[in-house]
Parts: sequence; C-alpha cells; structure tokens
Amino acid sequence: MKRRLLATSAALLLISGAAAGSATANAPANARARADADATVVALAGTAAQAGPASVQVPDGVTAGAAVFDRQTGTFTEQLNPSLRFRSASVVKLLLALDFLWNRGPDYTVPAADRARLEPMLRSSWDDAANYYWSQNGGPAIITRMAGRLGLKDTVGPPAGYDGYWGYASLSARDTVTIYRYLLDSAPAAVRDFVMGNLRQSTRCASDDFDQHFGIAGAFEKPWAIKQGWAGSSYEEGTCGPPGTAAAAPRTADRATASSAQAQADQAQAAHARAAKTAQAPAQHQQNQVLAPVAADVDLTRPALHSTGTVGAGDRFVVAVFTLHPVGTSYGKAFTDIGRLTRSLDVPGVARSAGWWYGTWSSHVNVRRDPSTRNAPITQLPAGAEVLVGCQARGEEVQVPPYTNDWWAYLPQYGGWVSNIFISSPGNRLPDVKDC
Repeated sequence: MKRRLLATSAALLLISGAAAGSATANAPANARARADADATVVALAGTAAQAGPASVQVPDGVTAGAAVFDRQTGTFTEQLNPSLRFRSASVVKLLLALDFLWNRGPDYTVPAADRARLEPMLRSSWDDAANYYWSQNGGPAIITRMAGRLGLKDTVGPPAGYDGYWGYASLSARDTVTIYRYLLDSAPAAVRDFVMGNLRQSTRCASDDFDQHFGIAGAFEKPWAIKQGWAGSSYEEGTCGPPGTAAAAPRTADRATASSAQAQADQAQAAHARAAKTAQAPAQHQQNQVLAPVAADVDLTRPALHSTGTVGAGDRFVVAVFTLHPVGTSYGKAFTDIGRLTRSLDVPGVARSAGWWYGTWSSHVNVRRDPSTRNAPITQLPAGAEVLVGCQARGEEVQVPPYTNDWWAYLPQYGGWVSNIFISSPGNRLPDVKDC
C-alpha cells in the first residue's frame, strides 16, 4: 500500500537493526544534518512535555483542520479550519461500522464473523474489513446514508471515478466531532460500547504494520480512544512490530473454528498483514499509489495523516486532527508533525505525556526490552520519528563507526529502549533527561 524508503546506507541500516535506537549528534554529519532538518528537538530538550500549549502550532508546509469539543461544558476549546474537507483515509471506518450497526435493535448480537472483521477494523485499521463492508453495503451510498442520519455538513462520498475507494470519502474536523458525539450521547448503549470499546483497545501496530499511535495517542496520557487514518504514496512500508514475524500460518476472518471472536479477530489481522504485502492485494490497498487528480475542494494527492478520538475521564473531550503534508513527506516526518500539532491543542485539565521529546534519525531503528541488543526487538520506529524519552541509563555500547555510545533512552510509550546513538542530541548523554 505504501512504498518503502530506499536505504541510504546498507551498513548503517544493519547497525540500526542490530543495535536499536534513536539518534545522537554523534551520528555521521550528513545523517545528523538530516535529523536536524526533519526532527528538531521540540521545546524540548530539557522541557517536560506536560506544559500547557499557548496556541495551535501548525508545522511549515502542513495544511490542518482541528477541533476539540468539551462534552462537559458543551463548547469547543479549539477550532482550526473545522469545516475544511480532507480525504478521510481510514477515519471513514467509523461510518462503515455505524452503518452496519444501524437500527439492529437492543438485543442484536454481532455475529462472530462480523466481530472478526469489525474488531480489527476499529482497533488495527484492517483495510480488508473496510473493503468487505464497502462492497456489501453499497459503497458511496453508505456515506450518503450516514451523512443524513447524523447531520454531517461536510461529509461526501468519493469523487466520480473513484467509487471503489472508501478512503477518498471526505470528512471535516467538525463532522468528526459530530460522529463521536453521536456515539457517546445518542447511540444505543450496545453500539456505543462496541465501537468505543474497540477504539480504547487500539493496537500500536496497525494491520498493515504502520505505527498508529501518533497524534492523540502520543500527546496525552490514557484514558483515550482513537481512530486514525493515513494515506500517502511517499510513505514507506510500515515497520511496526518485531522484525520478521509477519509469516504465520494462513488463517481467514471467517474461520469458524476459532475459540472466540477475539481469536478470530487476531487471525484476521494476521492474515491481512500477509495479504497486504502481496501483489494480489485488493485495489483499496493500492489506492495511495494512484496519482489521482484533485476533486473539487478535496486534495487527493498530498500525504494525509489524521488522528481522531476522545481524551480524558468519561470521554470528556472529542479531538479531531486532520493533516496534509508536502508531496514526498516520509511517514516519520508526518508522524512527528501531527504529534507537535496535537500537543499544542487546548485540551484543559487532561494529563499530557510526561518526558522529553527528541528527534531520531535512520530507519528501521529497533526498540529493545532492555538497554542492550541481546533480546529480540519489540518493534521498529518510523524513520526519523520524534519520540518521548522518559529517562536514560547506561547499557551495552553501540557503534556506528567512528562513533560509539553506551547510553540508552527509555521510551515509556513503547515500553522499551533505544540507543542514544540514534537520537538527535549534542552528546552521548541527553541533556536534562533524568537517569532511570
């Protein structure tokens, strides 16, 4: 669905894959310059990330629409281009799920086969499930139905010629707030609990191996519930999850021998992760490779990254952030930019992720269970992504000749460690970051 970035140095990638990391300024000069350009430390070295924002900060080159709605006061605390339309990418899966569940009755039980599709579609953004419901339930008619049912003002189906592409349906920040307000305040309890319960169990690794815990998930402490979206031909393949674990035994979403709906969902997710890597993947997986023309006021060309959901006790705040990035932007850069924007939003009283934000360099940088390369990686970072550092400690020495570093950073949002040699910083030890 997305293209992998070309490696700039085979030797460097080998070391980052063997050693794990995020970048210090001990990195080679050209890599360090790139890190400085793409992931400058945000307010950041030495500043705890809990400080409240002064105003919305939109990174250079980014087009954004955002809204924050306080359900307790019934008012918006933040609005930035709230009616601007964006191609929805996977955020539209909220409407696919609600359309399927519409008017099912209070005693309706979601069949196991549908749970096995809907759960990974909501938790892990499984595209094959969206393909299924889009084709089964009328495609663009779903968007028309749901826009009328919920009173959405800016939501329309895909442009002419792209009826098969659910990700080309358009949404705005204010319409997304309306969707969540319906879910939380008007939907039948069973529908609310099913959809929101799955969004609260969002997996860090999406079914296509993209790290989807950006934006809301990076900016705020739990409780939160999220539905994310991403689309861009310049995005490299996802690197989330332990390297080399995608090839499990084939299974399908409809397999009746699963012991539970969750087991079926896990099977379906694993099957999709393999299918998405094949040349026979459904057309929807290939939509972002199409150089589509701009349709009306909706940009179908620039890379998109969206973060939507709720934050705070009792789902107090509904947050919707939609972003478009310059053509050619990498996933790690977009990941960083939407993170900075989301952290600047006015969401009063909600706990913000505590720590220090630092940029990283190199790609396929491993996150380890301890400050060493002895154990298998937990996951890999998006290339050049900014990460939250909770503390640092000395560990195994890592070498990127002629540089060495035995300091490691603990990333609380990943529950693991990266070598400081891959973190953008002026020295081996990160300034102002406390020792673990």
